[in-house]
Amino acid sequence: MPEHPAASHSPGTVRVTAGALSGFDRTGPGLVAVGHWTDPVARTGCTVLVLPEGTIGSAEVRGGAPATREFDVLAPTATVQRLDAVVLSGGSAFGLAAVDGALSALSDAGRGFPTAGGVVPIVAGMSLFDLAVGSPEVRPGATEGRLAAEAALERLEASGASHEAGSGGVGAGAGATHGSLNGGIGAGAGATVSKWRGRDHAAPGGVVSTTLAEGDFTMSALIAINAFGDVVGHGPATEPWPSLVPPEEDLSPFGGETAPEGTNTTLGLLVTDAALSKTECLLLAQGAHDGYARAITPPHCRVDGDAVVAAATGTVPMAAHDDPRRVAQVELLRWMAVRATQDALATLADVAPRGPIPWIDDPAT
Repeated sequence: MPEHPAASHSPGTVRVTAGALSGFDRTGPGLVAVGHWTDPVARTGCTVLVLPEGTIGSAEVRGGAPATREFDVLAPTATVQRLDAVVLSGGSAFGLAAVDGALSALSDAGRGFPTAGGVVPIVAGMSLFDLAVGSPEVRPGATEGRLAAEAALERLEASGASHEAGSGGVGAGAGATHGSLNGGIGAGAGATVSKWRGRDHAAPGGVVSTTLAEGDFTMSALIAINAFGDVVGHGPATEPWPSLVPPEEDLSPFGGETAPEGTNTTLGLLVTDAALSKTECLLLAQGAHDGYARAITPPHCRVDGDAVVAAATGTVPMAAHDDPRRVAQVELLRWMAVRATQDALATLADVAPRGPIPWIDDPAT
């Protein structure tokens, strides 16, 4: 079978960029490096976040139509404890192939779980549906994932001043700057929100992020939002609940009885510097989903593939497991995950443009 196109239909526009996750952007062992592959013409891309060695992670899915990879390995009952990288991608289920490229780049760099046959990188992947805009025949694959991962690895090796990853429509939306959003490129530009109200009400999505600090702990959230529902930020929904969508309106890219599942999806990565267990990371992922529910109306729909990975770099010590103070610390961190997620999503509600969406079946665009 022929492979899908790996290059943009507009040569010279593809970009590979790198940075570091805000809050974890200090040069040193705690740096979280971010690499992006972006095709602004096809309106898709992928983002690879390379985590510090020894990072522990877990994950949870609450959407009805997820596209994920290696989430079973992140279960608290699974043997492997460490997480090397996370891939966020456009391209729907096809975009999970970007994980293959990240695996090869990390393996070449010596990162991964040691085995008799060499290291096996532990890379979690999750994808959103952006095939209804841009060029659906162009989607991230192994080549694009490797380019993004190599950019992140080069960022790890680089010296000098740190750089934030950037927010908005770069890569799978992009990296992280406190409360900013740049639309128009990558999978972030292909992402859309408010689709439950019908095509005329849809608005651009993208990647948003924020960082919180409380006491000794830092919590960063990076979220690629492509939700079926509205993003309402910190307040209640300001628009009325939708009535039944007129039958003449085409809902095929969104939801409804005739639409394919998985045509939306909000993807999140939470990173803290606390020394948590996998079970405690799972609690953070659950908290992030609570943040979704506070900022998206309605959240976790049957046509969403909402997923969250929560990772702990372990640089800030916690109280012992039998110390009652640890319970309070974990609850604080879980609440920080809720707030970081909600605050990041509120950025989209505050600053997202309401421009036209270039639907692939609309001659006007």
